Amino acid sequence: MHLYTNSQSNMKPSNADQARRFIISCFLILIFLFMLASINQVRFRDTLQCSPATTTIIDNSISPTTPSHTNNNSTPDNLRILIGILTLPDQYLRRHLLRLVYGTQPPPSGAKIEVKFIFCNLTKEDQKILVALEIMRYDDVIILNCKENMNKGKTLSYFSSLPELLLDDVVSAYPPYHYVMKTDDDTYLRLNSLVESLKPLPREDLYYGYVIPCRSMDPFVQYMSGMGYLVSWDIVEWIRDSEIPRKQFEGPEDKVFGEWMREGRKGKNRYNAKWSMYNFPEPPTACTHELWPDTTAVHLLKNQEKWIRTLKYFNVTHRLRPSKLYHIP
Repeated sequence: MHLYTNSQSNMKPSNADQARRFIISCFLILIFLFMLASINQVRFRDTLQCSPATTTIIDNSISPTTPSHTNNNSTPDNLRILIGILTLPDQYLRRHLLRLVYGTQPPPSGAKIEVKFIFCNLTKEDQKILVALEIMRYDDVIILNCKENMNKGKTLSYFSSLPELLLDDVVSAYPPYHYVMKTDDDTYLRLNSLVESLKPLPREDLYYGYVIPCRSMDPFVQYMSGMGYLVSWDIVEWIRDSEIPRKQFEGPEDKVFGEWMREGRKGKNRYNAKWSMYNFPEPPTACTHELWPDTTAVHLLKNQEKWIRTLKYFNVTHRLRPSKLYHIP
């Protein structure tokens, strides 16, 4: 580098000096640009590493989106819950709605929930294509080895098949789920409320749901309503191994399930979720009341109007982010 003193300040630089200055200036600019690019690269890399995941769901929270919820801070002590929605292969629109309903709920704290759609063997060519596409896209379907039915053993097939289906996989914890739920495709479950109600309860020999008859508050009298009931994993394994369910599995399946519990002396820990679970308020019956905030499940949402009224009441779209791309008043 050429150094100028005060005695040289009035001297006119030579062409060689100007050339050297130009070269040195260009060199310094290049060094500055290189350093700036390096700093920005580090910042960009750190930004990528610290950014939250952009997928919307839980344990199946890899793209594509599925209706499953995993707490990011999950530990082995967190609740693991499987929700099986018994439905029919042709109910494509209902499954689409339920994926929206469960896939957009905030992940419950301290729990991992997976939602699966349960039906029996496919029988039509369109089902084999369309359901296969659903599985490829969402991976949230369990197809049981049974003939589709309502009161001839589908519930038995569901619970008794789970140990074989789930324990064949490599699992990081046993049991794969602390609780397994059976519910209907016309039931709206609020997952956070469900989890909070389960946290203080035993994880063994538990039978949880809405007590039938409607006017009863005693969970040991009859059985839990088909709107949605839940049992601990040890009961699932008992259903697989016991002869009691296989002796009597035809008839109103939720009532039959309660008879299994009684005959097998299972479900010694019972939880009556009434009145956080109830039927839709119209038409009014002994099994229903108005919608209210302290809700775990609303049943008998048989049409879109009832679904919309329920979802609107619970303000499920309040987390919609503002955007110039849409206007929803």
